[in-house]
Amino acid sequence: MSENGLEVVSEIEKVAHGIRRRVLQHTISNNGGYMSQACSAAELLSSLYVGILKFSALGQPIDPPAFIGVPAVGPHTYQTGAQFHGEKRADLDRLISSPAHYALVIYAALIETGRLREDGLEHFNRDGSTVEMIGAEHSPGFETTTGSLAQALSQASGIALARKIRGESGRTWVFMSDGEFQEGQTYEALQAARFHGLTNLRVIVDVNKAQCDGPMDTVMTIEPLADRIKAFGWEVSVIDGHDIDGILAASEKTTDAPHMILCYTDPVRGLPILANRAPVLHYLRFTSADERAQYEQAYQEMTK
Repeated sequence: MSENGLEVVSEIEKVAHGIRRRVLQHTISNNGGYMSQACSAAELLSSLYVGILKFSALGQPIDPPAFIGVPAVGPHTYQTGAQFHGEKRADLDRLISSPAHYALVIYAALIETGRLREDGLEHFNRDGSTVEMIGAEHSPGFETTTGSLAQALSQASGIALARKIRGESGRTWVFMSDGEFQEGQTYEALQAARFHGLTNLRVIVDVNKAQCDGPMDTVMTIEPLADRIKAFGWEVSVIDGHDIDGILAASEKTTDAPHMILCYTDPVRGLPILANRAPVLHYLRFTSADERAQYEQAYQEMTK
């Protein structure tokens, strides 16, 4: 690997660690947070923002704007969270994040990469703030509301199709969670994207085998997931979602079909104490002062 490549990997590792640390800090301060998602997706989001996505640079981190209301007929004053990704140009990438409950983790990634102001999480889940607990189209790093779950792949397919028709060179990326493969709309989108030959569409999936009701295989299994997606004509890569070199290599693969990267991850990665919460890891809220103290100690270990 070149010296530049080593520097990129080092920066991705640094950002991933920062994501976990920042989300844990927020969880302790607010007695609640989506911690397992930070543990599983930290390398995925840091790889996207640091090493994969072709975004324009920002002059400085953006202060999250206040919520100004829903879109309406009349002068266009509405601004989506896509501004945190920089300019929209034909040669640049787009990122549509699907699991809106990962919002806290995405905000942390934006802060760690200098796109959201350092104090951005002080606005989290407050009335009138766009830094919502469940990300919407006006939230930092989001440009669409992805519904209850699993609508982003359809939305991104439409964007990718429009970009293909216009001859744009930029790719459209989707960040998904594995729970979305329990939704029928996902499979309709797979079929449509393949039919329209959307080779400019790339999907990266956090396969952490966990969802709000417990382990995926106890709620409704989705395996063999790779075979199911391949059956729709997609190119599929299956990798370790904490292997940065593997993530970057898969992202560079050239295909003649839409490409999905299934990243198998560990929902307690970097925070082994969280395994005590198994089998339900979806949301962390402390049950006692003693448990909170244990996580405070884990946070101190992270900051060393």
